[in-house]
Amino acid sequence: MKNSLLFLFLIPFCLTAQETIRNKSNGGFLFTKIYENDATSVKDQAKSSTCWSFSTLSFLESELKRLGKPDVDLSEMFVVRHTYFDKVVKYVRMHGSSNLGPGGAFHDPLNVFRTHGMMPEQVYPATIYGEKRINHGELDEIIKAFADAIIKNKNTNLTHAWKIALNGILDAYFGKLPESFTYNGKSYTPDSFSQWLGLRPDDYIDITSYTHHPFYSSFILEIPDNWSWDRVHNLPLEEMMQTLDYALSKGFTVAWGADVSDKGFSHKNGVAIIPEKDWDVMSKEEKDTVFNRPLPQRVITQQMRQQDFDNYETTDDHGMQITGKYKDQFGNTYYHVKNSWGQTSNECGGYFFASESYVRLRTMNFLVHKDGIPASIRQKLLK
Repeated sequence: MKNSLLFLFLIPFCLTAQETIRNKSNGGFLFTKIYENDATSVKDQAKSSTCWSFSTLSFLESELKRLGKPDVDLSEMFVVRHTYFDKVVKYVRMHGSSNLGPGGAFHDPLNVFRTHGMMPEQVYPATIYGEKRINHGELDEIIKAFADAIIKNKNTNLTHAWKIALNGILDAYFGKLPESFTYNGKSYTPDSFSQWLGLRPDDYIDITSYTHHPFYSSFILEIPDNWSWDRVHNLPLEEMMQTLDYALSKGFTVAWGADVSDKGFSHKNGVAIIPEKDWDVMSKEEKDTVFNRPLPQRVITQQMRQQDFDNYETTDDHGMQITGKYKDQFGNTYYHVKNSWGQTSNECGGYFFASESYVRLRTMNFLVHKDGIPASIRQKLLK
């Protein structure tokens, strides 16, 4: 036991990026790497609900690294600006009956990539007018008020001016979109830049696991942020997890959509867990120390996933990126998750470790390259 305690103090914590790491400087979770795949630096979405853009572009940046491209910092706000415009157009077309919240989903950046191309961050940055951090509170209120005013207008029909006015608002908050730009000494348009990147949006598959639709089918995931009604592909829970593990083992990362409102989620402590003991029967001391060291975790079933989705226990909270797979000092599996809350948001440099139980229960969906799906599953899923 004394040797084990000495070993604990010799283990570095997350910021050292060693193969065996702690969840924090004085943490009792000790993680050993199984797989870790390349990712770009941690960004900060700050005061905006744009995790869907940050996580998807982080995932695509990893894809570029996997394909041997130079490191590219893609523009999250290029995606957000186009998505806001398309979202307002749909909201008006639906007479205000579709979602116009600031959230989104993984397919939104892919749709922008298809129809509008892409830009690097240095050409279309996240902040303008000297602001140090992203803050979309004012913008989101104005967008909603503008769209509602268009719908409620007393004219007999809509004018041709409202989309021009909408672009004016977006220009004011995001900056005008350049028709062409120079990147690394070469001239591009958004379309030619996306062609240079060489990514194919149709190569990426959105995967989930719920029983209210048939397995091996695709369906429109019934969550508010799926405002464009794009489809996800449905797998049994075990095959969903098999796909995740296979992708990570073959050098792929995934964009991960999950619930982070669970009491077992603690970005500050660098872990997300589903304790075996229910929170309602824990003592105060147990709750206060639950993130101090690994504890037995709940066995998650397909039925539990469905029940929590149906009862709003699992909701569409947050988009992130899973880059690796680790095990703790007792051999339990965890997934290494890149967040978009800034590098200094915890002692893991903006990452955290989600237990297998947490991923099984709280995963809403994940985006992966089709080659990151085992051939036997891909054949059934994409038939």
